[in-house]
Amino acid sequence: MKNKTYIPQPVDVTDVRLPDELNNLVEQMARNVHEVWAETRIAQGWTYGEQRDDVHKQHPCLVPYEELPDAEKEYDRQTAVSTLKLIMKLGFHVSRE
Repeated sequence: MKNKTYIPQPVDVTDVRLPDELNNLVEQMARNVHEVWAETRIAQGWTYGEQRDDVHKQHPCLVPYEELPDAEKEYDRQTAVSTLKLIMKLGFHVSRE
């Protein structure tokens, strides 16, 4: 087995500013990011537990988005923001029809 060190190299999107009108979209995307994560975990046999327990497949974040701690919501928001910024950085436009 080779000893490799993985060095993440995401696209630099620090120069991209999201328009304020996308704030609602960010929140909707964050909610959906959580829903997809939770759906996947549940399909893998995970259930709610007050403490994360990998052996028993229990996780405290298997709750509706509204019940997540603020730090977890912020993590999902940052995923949404970075995804939108990447889309824009790659030359695509996000608009509502």
